[in-house]
Amino acid sequence: MPFIKKNNPTMDSYEHDCSRDLNELAVQLVDENPVIRRSAALNLAEHQGASEILIDRLKQDRDISVRDAILTTLISLGDTFAVIGLVECLRSEDAALRNEVVDAMKQLPEKVAPIMTSLLVDVNSDVRIFAVNILESLRHLQVETWLDRVIEDDPHINVCATAVDLLGEVGTSTSRAALIHLRSRFPDEPYICFAVNLALKRIGEDKGT
Repeated sequence: MPFIKKNNPTMDSYEHDCSRDLNELAVQLVDENPVIRRSAALNLAEHQGASEILIDRLKQDRDISVRDAILTTLISLGDTFAVIGLVECLRSEDAALRNEVVDAMKQLPEKVAPIMTSLLVDVNSDVRIFAVNILESLRHLQVETWLDRVIEDDPHINVCATAVDLLGEVGTSTSRAALIHLRSRFPDEPYICFAVNLALKRIGEDKGT
């Protein structure tokens, strides 16, 4: 006997229903039906204070469409709990989730900028790399200064490599000294030397040094 789905809601029937209260949406956010979870996530944008609920679900849900909806709402809410929760997700073992979170944080420049200094000195080198990746779209006046500090001080070669690649795109003559210093810090690392020389050429400061 074929299985017949009963009361299986469509996206259209749930997507834009803003009548549900916070408690009801919180329950639906853990429903076994991803359509219902996605709808609940989107409608939670109407409820301040929903970020903690959404972050908790983001860490667990494996449905791409649901996670996309959760991130869309977190970006819309953009409160402190949303930003702190997204940072927590940068430490996840789920590589796909980490990449999704980086993309989300790029869309919150005003909220992320105040915590960027702490992210760039995080004890986890992967988090520092993610922070540099976020800088790519942050469009903040301090981006070049932050990147200079990274290549001056960070002990991890992969963090520095990520930073120097970005400096090659956004750097100015202000970064020349930091770039040359980086080359001297890792003299036996071919990629660092190559990336520094390329960055110097791109910013028009290659004078044979």
